[in-house]
Amino acid sequence: MSDQKMATASLLIDNEHVRVTRFDFAPEAQTGWHRHEHDYVITAISDLKMRREEPGGELREVSIAAGEAYFRNEGVEHNVINIQDGPISFVEVELKRR
Repeated sequence: MSDQKMATASLLIDNEHVRVTRFDFAPEAQTGWHRHEHDYVITAISDLKMRREEPGGELREVSIAAGEAYFRNEGVEHNVINIQDGPISFVEVELKRR
């Protein structure tokens, strides 16, 4: 059994157009490895300081201010980890194709 802390994902909307999920991370919590099946937008609820683990062992630190957003194309594969001393939260909107 793993002792890794996992982020909490709360599904807010899931229909034929979008999937909206809120992610809440305690310090050191992570999403686990996943691949995005859709284009998506992340909007920071709190200030974010995260580490992204990417294929091939690459690590990136990302900081995003509360209220800021970014877009990524489908196919992104990564694990996201909270590297702040306190909790962080963001909302992810996946854009489904019709």
